[in-house]
Amino acid sequence: MFEKRKVRAHTNIALIKYWGKADEEYIIPLNSSLSLTLNDLYAETSVLFDPALDQDTFYLDGEKQNGSSLKKVQHVLDLVRQQADIEVKARVDSQNFVPTAAGLASSASGMAALAASASLAAGLDLDKKDLSRLARRGSGSASRSIYGGLVQWQKGSNDADSYAIPIDPADWGLGMYFILINKEQKKVSSRSGMKQTVETSPYIEEWARTTDEDVEKMKEAIAQRDFTQMGLLMERSASKMHATTLGAIEPFTYLLPESLHAIQFVQALRQKGFDCYFTMDAGPNVKVLIKEEQKAAIGQLLQEEFGPDKILYSDVGPDIQDITNELG
Repeated sequence: MFEKRKVRAHTNIALIKYWGKADEEYIIPLNSSLSLTLNDLYAETSVLFDPALDQDTFYLDGEKQNGSSLKKVQHVLDLVRQQADIEVKARVDSQNFVPTAAGLASSASGMAALAASASLAAGLDLDKKDLSRLARRGSGSASRSIYGGLVQWQKGSNDADSYAIPIDPADWGLGMYFILINKEQKKVSSRSGMKQTVETSPYIEEWARTTDEDVEKMKEAIAQRDFTQMGLLMERSASKMHATTLGAIEPFTYLLPESLHAIQFVQALRQKGFDCYFTMDAGPNVKVLIKEEQKAAIGQLLQEEFGPDKILYSDVGPDIQDITNELG
């Protein structure tokens, strides 16, 4: 009755950040955000609803998961079951191609792939808008991984109107380097750090207001292919986001001394004539937006400074993909 389905979804890095929820249950953000989907960092997930199962099972990279990891997957499965009007349990197998040492949030690609594979396996035929809404319920940033290129997550005000839309295919030579500062688990998770900031930081209201303005400015820069303005807006968004955490009670930061060194190195490269700009998420690793024409030169300088084992690169990634035909 049910068919196993498999989907590949690519992770994304926000150029204009998402930080803070207006609604915790439905994951409605305080502000809109805008991201770049990446080609070389992705997740592949297969789902089979099987009447023979008496409970949901979740395997990540071949290892059975329990606890909070399983609960997050079951939350999305329950939403799919509700839409499909079924009660059948499922087996979920997910493989993560976001390097574990990278310290990059893989929840965006993982939850987007889960939302799409589970809905297909349940017999639903969701369009990309509704897939984005479903993925959002698993992880906010997953709403953006439904699409390739440059993507905006419209904050909306409720479950129906908070979803991502494609802005630009970004097929005009963008790329991103990753400087891997630290692979240890961070002391403050993104989810708890976000909640703490929203509840206690006096800067959060200005953050939300100015970030919505930044999204509109970024869209204008993209339309004009103004790479310099894109980079400056991206840096400003990351800096403002990290400033909000320093105003929280208790104050905290994801930046390490090595993070600041990487930021200063990127700024020094810019002074030497290279087009490169930094951003950071809720973690110490630094991402560098570049033009592909300068990939080799910038990559060499980054590897010389930080070591080749701490540098990754990706170009622009595509929309979510149904790869059921690749099932063994």
